[in-house]
Amino acid sequence: MTSEDLSAIGLSLAVAMASTIAVVTLGLPVAWFITKRPFRGSSLVVAFSSLPLVLPPTVTGYILLEIFGRRALVGQFLEHHFGLVIVFHWTGAVLAAAVTSFPLFFLSARSAFESVDPAFEQVARLMGCSEWSVFFRVTLPLALRGLVSGVVLGFVRAMGEFGATLMVAGNIPGRTRTAALALYDATVLGESAKARSLVAVLGFIAVAAIWFTSRKPSAGGRL
Repeated sequence: MTSEDLSAIGLSLAVAMASTIAVVTLGLPVAWFITKRPFRGSSLVVAFSSLPLVLPPTVTGYILLEIFGRRALVGQFLEHHFGLVIVFHWTGAVLAAAVTSFPLFFLSARSAFESVDPAFEQVARLMGCSEWSVFFRVTLPLALRGLVSGVVLGFVRAMGEFGATLMVAGNIPGRTRTAALALYDATVLGESAKARSLVAVLGFIAVAAIWFTSRKPSAGGRL
């Protein structure tokens, strides 16, 4: 495995970590609010948040280009006011990975919060706990296993993102070429050994994540 391949794997890990942080930061409060404070448009929010799960990745990438491209309104605003360039930049890879992995975390978090018995939260309120205290001392611990599963699945999805990343960030060696893109290049160029090595790395990460999220909790209730 060459230094360029290692660079692609390192970039994939960095992109997946950054996108996962962004997804959890946004998805956690949205999932909690939708579950615990539902409103008339809740179903629409859920449908919109889940859309990247069913759309072809290239369609998702095209939509992101239309919004964050250098000639698009949002893209121009970010570049002119914050100096933030999305297209053909590593930030574009983070954006693509975050958008495509968001549904996996959001739906897992929503299910995790729904599994928490409201009676426990109500008892905490009757004992004088504030809403913040109820969340951190009751809701979050009880939903933790489902939330961790969502984080891991979202991370793995971000790690292997291909179509939207290619559309938004391009395939620039050393800058935006992730492991999935490097695998595609190796396959096209007939570099079987390199392709197998990348498949082994990505496959190992995926299998480890599935094992981690599917194992049963210990007697103490921990993962």
